Amino acid sequence: MRPGPASSGPPAPPAAAPREPLWRHLVGDVLRKERQAQERTLKDVADAARISMPYLSEVERGRKEASSEVLAAAAGALGLGLADLLARTHAELVRVTSRRPAAPTGSLRSSSVRNGGLCLAA
Repeated sequence: MRPGPASSGPPAPPAAAPREPLWRHLVGDVLRKERQAQERTLKDVADAARISMPYLSEVERGRKEASSEVLAAAAGALGLGLADLLARTHAELVRVTSRRPAAPTGSLRSSSVRNGGLCLAA
């Protein structure tokens, strides 16, 4: 009888699926990129939006989950409507998530969702 291949220990756990980006990070990135494209300072945009400069900074860095009123004010200060901000953020979400490999179509999770939570194994 031949010995099996040498094992260097237990098999490595499967790689964790990449995390979905948080909406607040994407919105913040879009606001910051637009502000910088206009060559405007945080203070200038915060004053125009009538929100505090530290709060706008936190929003841009994705550390604060801004209300729709704050987002509309920040967008308006940049000459954008709220719909423009949301459309740009959606486009950024699509761009970021399209670079990731898709989950396997035959995965347990997707098959159990398709089958209403019922998963049968042969």
